[in-house]
Amino acid sequence: MPGPSDSGRVPVEPPPSTWDLPDLQALPPELADEDLVGLGADLEPGTLLRAYRSGMFPMHVSMDRDDPEQIIGWWSPEPRGILPLHRLVVSRSLRQSCRRLRTTVDQAFVDVIDGCADRNRSGRWINVDIRAAYVRLHELGWAHSVETWRGDDLVGGLYGVAIGGLFAGESMFHRAPDASKVALVRLAQELSADGRSRLLDVQWVTDHLASLGAVEIPRTEYLRMLETALAMPLPAAWGEGCDPPLPDRD
Repeated sequence: MPGPSDSGRVPVEPPPSTWDLPDLQALPPELADEDLVGLGADLEPGTLLRAYRSGMFPMHVSMDRDDPEQIIGWWSPEPRGILPLHRLVVSRSLRQSCRRLRTTVDQAFVDVIDGCADRNRSGRWINVDIRAAYVRLHELGWAHSVETWRGDDLVGGLYGVAIGGLFAGESMFHRAPDASKVALVRLAQELSADGRSRLLDVQWVTDHLASLGAVEIPRTEYLRMLETALAMPLPAAWGEGCDPPLPDRD
């Protein structure tokens, strides 16, 4: 059930991480062209924010196929996927879906991450630890969701991390045609509402994202864009411009 959002307040800076994460500007030669650049550390808010500010994101990896124990991997794809806001492809059918479905911001974050973590989805990677870590980031004002509704039913959405002018997209899901795409259109609108060229990071470019306008860029170019984006203000959507809470339903 949607409830009040805390997104209208300034994000709370957590205690700094106690871990030394990889320096992407000084990777050893054997890692220069690799996507996986580090292992270990934790998923505390300070560690996650340091990673995003440095150009990395977490995803667990298995050290042994026969061993269910997993370790946190730190990823910085080479090349990196981004979706330039001015290149977002909105087809005629998607425009119709945008008129038919309703979107909100930060009204059902937990429901969105649970939709993305659905065990029936192929390639599912969001485990209990990842879920808990991003819910905590949301409570602190750093992780955000865009929801797509058909009537009172949540039929799609996406979530990610917003730091300054960076939105690091983590995952999206849909239960109705175009529902995740509609959420992406709303996200792009919010990121560009004041005319600034913010950075929408999509990590890897899939065929689906490429059809929407995503492109690949070298890691070095991504890091330059990241530095610029981090100096920008947050979009209004994550502050006073966020949607009012939806009323509770019986």
